[in-house]
Amino acid sequence: MKRIIYPGTFDPIHNGHINIAHRASHLFDELIFVVAVNNEKTTLFTAAERERLISESTGHLSNVRVKSFDGLVVNYAKESGAIGIIRGLRHVSDFEFEFQMAMMNYNLNPDITSMFMMPDEKYIHLNSTVVKDVARLGGDITDYVPDVVKQALLAKYKA
Repeated sequence: MKRIIYPGTFDPIHNGHINIAHRASHLFDELIFVVAVNNEKTTLFTAAERERLISESTGHLSNVRVKSFDGLVVNYAKESGAIGIIRGLRHVSDFEFEFQMAMMNYNLNPDITSMFMMPDEKYIHLNSTVVKDVARLGGDITDYVPDVVKQALLAKYKA
């Protein structure tokens, strides 16, 4: 079985993430979203909330699972039997950081391959911070996130 992991904070998941997951799910037997739990980072949604939002947003993809992990992603890849790590690239500016991470992961475990995918061009401008800012300021995020995420964001900002 060829398994790949898709790690990230996903705070929240948006259509760019889902576009990459959809395409990667056709290339691998199983794709695991790995929700990063990092106590150094402040997130809007808890890890459990992010897991639920990802599960509900990708329920149409039968070979996608979601897990949380606190630690080195390359270690989770090995523990889960994954052959690689997939990361999204939106712009050339993303490449430098992602390349550095890929090289570190390779040095930690050369058996785990890092792969990069670009989302469809209609999602190239998206990131979770921008989506949260637009939602917080009352903008329409309908085209950027699944409805379950939109409702969760609206609920957070009404509180």
